[in-house]
Amino acid sequence: MDKWHYLLVLAACLVITAPLEFFGEGVYRQARRAAAAVLPVAAVFVVWDVIAIFADVWTYNSKYVTGIEIPGVMPIEELLFFIVIPLCGLLTYNAVTAILSRVQRARDHAEPVK
Repeated sequence: MDKWHYLLVLAACLVITAPLEFFGEGVYRQARRAAAAVLPVAAVFVVWDVIAIFADVWTYNSKYVTGIEIPGVMPIEELLFFIVIPLCGLLTYNAVTAILSRVQRARDHAEPVK
């Protein structure tokens, strides 16, 4: 079971933030915008990660990853991390922005207390 820890944490992040899609305009409903926000940054971090792996700056404990690798470079979990975590961040940001906007609109329309 240990080898699934990394993937399970990523899945839990997705499950926990999934309901946030229903606040505001959503993230998954705007796939192009989400991809434009996540993929360029993910690419930079993947390159950084690969350089660090080849330089022996860090490694991954084989006990906690599935063993599926991007051809000899990095565990698939690490690539997914660079996609999943920013998506969860976008979902959270989108939901908080939508909620705060609703609160502000409600305050603006409320009658002033005398």
